[in-house]
Amino acid sequence: MNQEKIKNLIEELVRDTNFHVREFGSSYNADNDTYWFSVYSDDSHFFIGRGGEGLQALNHLARRMVEKVFCAQENTSKIPNIVVDVNDYQKKRIESLHTLAHMMAERARYFKSNIEVEPMSSYERRIIHEHLSNRPDIKTESTGDGRDRRVVIKYIGQNL
Repeated sequence: MNQEKIKNLIEELVRDTNFHVREFGSSYNADNDTYWFSVYSDDSHFFIGRGGEGLQALNHLARRMVEKVFCAQENTSKIPNIVVDVNDYQKKRIESLHTLAHMMAERARYFKSNIEVEPMSSYERRIIHEHLSNRPDIKTESTGDGRDRRVVIKYIGQNL
């Protein structure tokens, strides 16, 4: 996919919101095929919304736009990960999820049991799954339906 076209599409989306944008930046991580767009605004509360709901909606819209415009042009169903971050809200949330995942994995290991994490979005669950994927004695899976879907962190012992 053309990185410059994706950047222009997302920048246009953000600027069309009519909120004041102080700074707009972008980067691409080839390791996990992720385009990261950083938006800095004095109107961040409008972008982010309550509990990040506005930012989730903005990210969903950005992904759908990239899917519609570029997947049709390139005849592919695989789209890259698109993350629009406002005033580093997403970055801080990811760090918080990594900390939560680590603490819950240690709790599962210490008590040798399954630990359920609070319900969260599919994006947040994926962050936890990926963060814990390299631990040989921990397994993760998602359970539940809809808004009650959550990650279960399971201690499986050492594989010998």
